[in-house]
Amino acid sequence: MRGTLLVAGTGSDAGKSVLVAGLCRWLSRQGVKVAPFKAQNMSLNSFVTLDGAEIGRAQAMQAAAAGIEPTADMNPVLLKPGSDRRSQVVVLGHPEAEADAVGYRSHAPRLRQVALDSLARLRDAYDVVICEGAGSPAEINLRDTDVANMGLARAAGLPVIVAGDIDRGGVFAAIYGTLALLAPDDQALICGFVINKFRGAPELLDGGLAMLRQLTGRPVYGVLPWQEGLWLDAEDSLSLASRDFEPGP
Repeated sequence: MRGTLLVAGTGSDAGKSVLVAGLCRWLSRQGVKVAPFKAQNMSLNSFVTLDGAEIGRAQAMQAAAAGIEPTADMNPVLLKPGSDRRSQVVVLGHPEAEADAVGYRSHAPRLRQVALDSLARLRDAYDVVICEGAGSPAEINLRDTDVANMGLARAAGLPVIVAGDIDRGGVFAAIYGTLALLAPDDQALICGFVINKFRGAPELLDGGLAMLRQLTGRPVYGVLPWQEGLWLDAEDSLSLASRDFEPGP
């Protein structure tokens, strides 16, 4: 069994990291040699591997789910924000430069190749690689320099599933809109959808799922329930407001 899949999302905090971890754990339990991968991660929450490389904590968690030791190839590009405009660029686990949002664009072609080389090494070493996208694949203003979403999928020929967060509302519009904004060659790689964080009676979704398939020609592979207590380390500012903080004195 050999294969690679990219798990994208309609936006940040849609549950991509947890879905990748779940797939890694399930495949590992089936006896499949599986590894996680995220081409580019933006996070201050990092993990240091045994050989001293710095990667995103989500990939370390996913590696633990897969029952393997995390390596720099699982997150070859890590952006550590220093302000709302500048980030430290960590490449294959080691700081390389600082760049602002505009200047980073000049680094993107080389970093995409770094990511593709890491992915190729993982594909050679493992039966299956489950890739995690970043943010949304429909950030059309950034598509030309995309490293982690459809830029990666197109370059590596990866099938893509899109996860949508129903807890925030508007999940059908978010899924349909994500697909609609993609270029035809990117759309061709989207094989289906997952609805995440659902609370309530699943049968209430049946009509919407059928209409979504009719509109897009693609299935919803699953509806995942809301799970309490999954407080993973935040990878961007979106999730900060979702936690309860004790007021100061």
